[in-house]
Amino acid sequence: MLGFLRTVRLLATPTRVIPRTSWTADHPWQISIKRVALLYFGLFLLGVGGAIVVQSGLGNAPWTVLAQGISLQTGMTLGMAFFLTSVFVLLLWFPLKLKPGFGTLSNAIIFAVTLQTTLSLITPPDQFLVALLAVLGGIILVGAGTAIYVTCGLGGGPRDGLMIGIVQKTSWRVAYIRSGIEGTVLILGFLLGGIVGIGTVLSVFLAGWSISIWFNLLGKYAPATGQKFIQPEF
Repeated sequence: MLGFLRTVRLLATPTRVIPRTSWTADHPWQISIKRVALLYFGLFLLGVGGAIVVQSGLGNAPWTVLAQGISLQTGMTLGMAFFLTSVFVLLLWFPLKLKPGFGTLSNAIIFAVTLQTTLSLITPPDQFLVALLAVLGGIILVGAGTAIYVTCGLGGGPRDGLMIGIVQKTSWRVAYIRSGIEGTVLILGFLLGGIVGIGTVLSVFLAGWSISIWFNLLGKYAPATGQKFIQPEF
């Protein structure tokens, strides 16, 4: 029992590093069928999770609030607003000296397409409890998808790359940095007219923890031989 509780505590502790796994590439353009399949699977989960949070009706995830605000102000689709936001965030990579890779380009496209497609396939729940469970489920999928595609080592997406770069520069915990970034994005999105609700608040405080826990799970149960963590150049 004590061993189980110790394991749970370790998995729930916010990580300061991005773990290497059995599928992690040595550089952002080292493509293989298995690695690309996992990359796209992770991005698929990320897009579906984001769409579920949106359709819960309890408020969007912070980046979705920003994209929705831009969409409302410009008339473009939510998917297109996400794409343009991703391009802008890439500009913030330069001071962090981050290197884009195959995963960076894939994230900007696959995530936006998956998000928009899923939004058209699911409908908002009628009951509050179901909506709340949908938000929590979406956050879990976002965490899993982010951890899977980032540990492919093919380059983080624009938003996650920003998080990774700050983690590498500061060694602060992933959960705290993620919450800080999303809190800032939330304020900008709200000012532009994006929908904010309890789901938004949950996303700000829980998304970082979800990603961190999934990083810990992958690092423990799918470790690579040799080097333990992804190098800062990623």
